[in-house]
Amino acid sequence: MPKTGTFVIVGGGLAGARAAQTLREEGFDGGIVVIGDEPERPYERPPLSKGLLTGGAEPDSVYVHEAGWYAAHDVDLRTTARAVAVDRSAGEVRLADGQHIRYDKLLLATGATPRDLAAPGVDLDGVLRLRTLADSRRIAAALVDGAHLVIVGAGWIGLEVAAAARKRGATVDVVETAALPLRRVLGDEIARVFANLHRDHGVTFHFGAEVDEIRGTGRVSSVRLADGTELPADAVVVAVGVRPSTELATAAGLTVENGIVVDASLRTADPEIHAAGDVANAYHPVLRRHLRVEHWANALHGGPAAARAMLGQAVSFDDLPYFYTDQYDLGMEYVGHAPPGAFDRVVVRGDLAKREFIAFWTAGGRVLAGMNVNVWDVVPSIRRLVAAAGPVDVDRLADPDVPLDELQPPAAAPGTQTG
Repeated sequence: MPKTGTFVIVGGGLAGARAAQTLREEGFDGGIVVIGDEPERPYERPPLSKGLLTGGAEPDSVYVHEAGWYAAHDVDLRTTARAVAVDRSAGEVRLADGQHIRYDKLLLATGATPRDLAAPGVDLDGVLRLRTLADSRRIAAALVDGAHLVIVGAGWIGLEVAAAARKRGATVDVVETAALPLRRVLGDEIARVFANLHRDHGVTFHFGAEVDEIRGTGRVSSVRLADGTELPADAVVVAVGVRPSTELATAAGLTVENGIVVDASLRTADPEIHAAGDVANAYHPVLRRHLRVEHWANALHGGPAAARAMLGQAVSFDDLPYFYTDQYDLGMEYVGHAPPGAFDRVVVRGDLAKREFIAFWTAGGRVLAGMNVNVWDVVPSIRRLVAAAGPVDVDRLADPDVPLDELQPPAAAPGTQTG
């Protein structure tokens, strides 16, 4: 294991911060440079659309480490610094201010960038996106009692912002091109649960709708839809997804396809360069396919996995995708991966109307993913079902009287992580 040299981490988010921490915990005493383009030290993103918007989270609770941690561990944290090029032949990262930083190992944890609308008026004051801590602060300032908020996009971020806005007393319209929120991810039956949840809390949905124009003089005042509907708006949140920030990797000649392509050790085709977090399209040894995951747990665990691989340890990053959401009185956890078209049946145990259930996305009886809604302490069992090699009895899977641990099909190959 290398003890000296310089390891450079491009990306000042959770994956990068956790990688730096792991390097020190594993005994690396060489140089560590973390390059982040925001003025903030590394922080976690889930509170940006949850507790920080509702006021339920303390502002300082979002940070990965205390302010003095980086100096105390001899980590050179460079905030408001932008990497503009990677010179693989020279082993250098070039910054926008002209500095060149030499690396022996490089981790790209550059995250993702919000997609925008192709509509007039997107640059008006009051049209907001949510990716950074500064974005969250701007949106929180707009969520005042009586304000009119229009959210474009009914994905996870859009729905979490809607829930926070209603809690703060704002009137909320959600514009979505699909017929239901989260339809591609969840399928119609479970998507209706979330639609009804938000309707019960006063959110107005506009499904099958597209934004024609965002209107205002200097500042947004309304949103005009393609069918002529005009929605009053004191603020607009555009939440139509993100794209992986792969510009550095592309320019450096690394393989890029829906993210930076890496193997199970999060290594690119260049053995000195790894990638982790939202930007990495990694081979998953359990799911047996490349997968890019945009959720918190992937950064939390992927950063340390990449750090260990950079140190020469044998790493096979096989954590199953995991994420969670809190909206009003609904709490949810999701484990696994069931892309559109991959599942043939959604099996439900519990009560959809009461919003107390577990849903399983299955293909040929094999569990691809599971979601527990207001049902707790079942994630380890769901993980085992997803990681297993064979099908289960779907009728017993739907029966809440059958313990999940009695449904275990043949086990997958040894070594599957469950954390």
